[in-house]
Amino acid sequence: MSICCVGIGVGAESHIAIGEAYVLRQGQVCIAPSWIPASDVEAETSRFEIAVKDAAEQLYRVRQQIPQDTPIDISEFIDTHLMMIEDKAISSGVITLIQNQHATAEWALQQHCDALIKVFEQMDDAYLRTRKDDLDHVVNRIQKMLIKQPDSTLDNLNGQVILAEDLSPADIILLKNQNIAGFVTDYGGPMSHTAILARSLGIPAIVGARGASSCLVHGELLILDTDNGCVLADCEQSVVSYFEDRREFFQSRANLLRKHRDHPATTADDQHIELLANIELAADVETAANNGANGIGLYRTEFLYMTRRDAPSEEEHFDAYLQVIEGMQGKPITIRTLDLGADKKPIDDSLIGNTSNPALGLRAIRLCLKEPTLFRPQIRAILRASAFGKVRIMLPMLTNLREVQQSRAIIERCMHELAIEGIAYDADIQLGGMIEVPAAALTARSFAQELDFLSIGTNDLIQYTLAIDRIDDEVNYLYDPFHPAVLQLIAITIAAAKETQTPLSMCGEMAGDLRFVPLLLGMGLRSFSMQPMALLDVKQLLRKQHIGDLEKRAQQLLNNMFTEDPLTLLSQWQLHSKH
Repeated sequence: MSICCVGIGVGAESHIAIGEAYVLRQGQVCIAPSWIPASDVEAETSRFEIAVKDAAEQLYRVRQQIPQDTPIDISEFIDTHLMMIEDKAISSGVITLIQNQHATAEWALQQHCDALIKVFEQMDDAYLRTRKDDLDHVVNRIQKMLIKQPDSTLDNLNGQVILAEDLSPADIILLKNQNIAGFVTDYGGPMSHTAILARSLGIPAIVGARGASSCLVHGELLILDTDNGCVLADCEQSVVSYFEDRREFFQSRANLLRKHRDHPATTADDQHIELLANIELAADVETAANNGANGIGLYRTEFLYMTRRDAPSEEEHFDAYLQVIEGMQGKPITIRTLDLGADKKPIDDSLIGNTSNPALGLRAIRLCLKEPTLFRPQIRAILRASAFGKVRIMLPMLTNLREVQQSRAIIERCMHELAIEGIAYDADIQLGGMIEVPAAALTARSFAQELDFLSIGTNDLIQYTLAIDRIDDEVNYLYDPFHPAVLQLIAITIAAAKETQTPLSMCGEMAGDLRFVPLLLGMGLRSFSMQPMALLDVKQLLRKQHIGDLEKRAQQLLNNMFTEDPLTLLSQWQLHSKH
């Protein structure tokens, strides 16, 4: 017998799973274009509304199957799908198509879904882009209700590795109750709810292993190596024994990480490091809290705009922020103002207009200052929310101080309005800015003197510095966080913050990347904001670091990076770093 690597995908968590293959055939519902007579519009609308109600009731039943002692963030995944099913912004779009086009409910739902997915697929942010998977799951559930297709039953499973094209959060929760060994899906990414829920539940999983469900054989022994994103089949016993030993190692490590969840994030030489979480939805708060986040370092608010054709109202903003404040129970929350444009577009492009180069055009703070009717309701809502918790405002994509001054003037005007209306707010609310444009990094000292805090957004900073599109497969190989120019801009920003004694954090993907955390520590960064699932691994890494040693080595690296090969320097750095 020999090893055969039959699927390579993205590992949801460092785990090993061994079990017999169980191929689960579900598939998407295929909908063909179809229409109805005008006289049937009312009945068709009613049929759609009943299907939505039935789909929601089905999810409520799944939610009731979650054990009482399960962490609350698990049920939040089902709640997210329930919110999407019950979202009037989604259902109203379908009803409009039924009424205006005389489309069947199935076809109207499919058209509306396709329009929403186009929006998500254009997004650069990994988390937001993979939210289309949740939309797929919700729409598929409603479609099955419309065509009277029964939902799959997942019974009589014990210790198998499930193979499927895709799995919804409801499917995963039901599978967890069946004591499966793990699962593999053809589709999905590291920030999809499929992957996130697998991590939360501790289920070994590989997502995005294209074709795995069709080329593996039902009943054969499989090994999931999620650390390397591989599915192995047809293995010799010696290989199986090797992976059984690795499985025990990962289980011991996971127990250790959980044990240190509530411990302070300190280095080996007892220096405290602030670990914050990046979130997009109120539902993410529980995950952040359960992974020991000191607060929310970046609350991206674009998702409030993504599934609708109109802008959210002040009350909708306020309600969303209040949920996050309540969920964090007194810990600080940094709310980034609207960053629409470029990769993050709403369904209705009229909100942001057309531009030949979206990444360099009207987006983020530029859009907000040009369209104060978008900006002011959000600012008022943040100010109102600040009366209920520790809230800060953060401005995205700053390039010059005038943008800060104009934004501050709008904030002060909103404060004045609220005071006249007798509505409470924090008059001392802090205003910060993101350093994610090379021009802002090079003039970071000026921004530090004007603002209360700064945050380095490495995702865009790298993209703009290296002039590459991260989501373009033809050039994204050039996306290099270790490029000397990128590190120099980060070093300039850290130095400016230190000189002016301005609080500084980093909220880009580099902040949660174990390869770069020691280097960033050595460069002087002391506050990191990352995806919640990275927090425990970063905390464990911190406990092995000696700041003094890292500072010396980081300075040597910065001094030599323009005269030596960057890849060699990076290899040497990682070789000497303690993971």
